Amino acid sequence: MQWIWVSFKHLYAVLAVVPIVPFLLVYFGLGAYTGDRKKAFRTAMDVTTALLIGCVAVLFNHIFGKSFGLYGILLILLIGAGLLGNVQYRLKGIVDIKKILRAVWRLGFFMMSFVYLVLMGIGIGQSFFAA
Repeated sequence: MQWIWVSFKHLYAVLAVVPIVPFLLVYFGLGAYTGDRKKAFRTAMDVTTALLIGCVAVLFNHIFGKSFGLYGILLILLIGAGLLGNVQYRLKGIVDIKKILRAVWRLGFFMMSFVYLVLMGIGIGQSFFAA
């Protein structure tokens, strides 16, 4: 039973290191299977967001020597959900949790993609210039 967990962790680590690979796999695979490119793109974003969150958290922890990368990301996502919920309540008078979670998750994809690129650049730069 332990080997299943270890195998899952290794698979997640490999896919999270280069998140464009699982994005393209899901996008082209689901797009070819269903024929719906919009749905394939949204699903690829959703899958890649989970991988990016883990990768960005590890990059943050490694580059800055801290251990709160994942908690910081979750805090930002929760604050974003609260802000979107407040806006939705003020505009419509009701809060649709499903829409808020979907919006935060999809915005998280763009935010994590940007932060991933920045932190990966910093990490590569540190490895080149470290003595």
